[in-house]
Amino acid sequence: MTVGLLLVTHNQIGADLLATATSMLGMCPLATEVLPVSQNSDPRALLAKARQLVQILDQGEGVLVLTDIYGSTPSNIACGLLEGVHPVKAVAGLNLPMLIRVLNYPRLTLNEIADKALSGGKDGVLLCGSEGG
Repeated sequence: MTVGLLLVTHNQIGADLLATATSMLGMCPLATEVLPVSQNSDPRALLAKARQLVQILDQGEGVLVLTDIYGSTPSNIACGLLEGVHPVKAVAGLNLPMLIRVLNYPRLTLNEIADKALSGGKDGVLLCGSEGG
């Protein structure tokens, strides 16, 4: 069994990042779902949908939820999943390096894969062309 992965993002950001990562890797090694959030979405209805997706994705190892901007509606939905019956870790600041790192370590535990998400996101942000860097 592996950790499930849920992307909760503005509009199609999550779907686009997942399609790009899957194309780069040639596959998606984790059970993954995407929940797009538009400005017209009902946050309560989306939280209910997110809970359903977590229930589907959790095969006993928990679910990692990646979201784009902390404090936004998608991250508020992600944080709303932390109090549920399923083990969930949520990480904000989703970027492609973060997602690639997560997908490269599908056998890790929920805590370990959350740490990989954090390190992938941070390590993937660099100033290009800087002197001495």
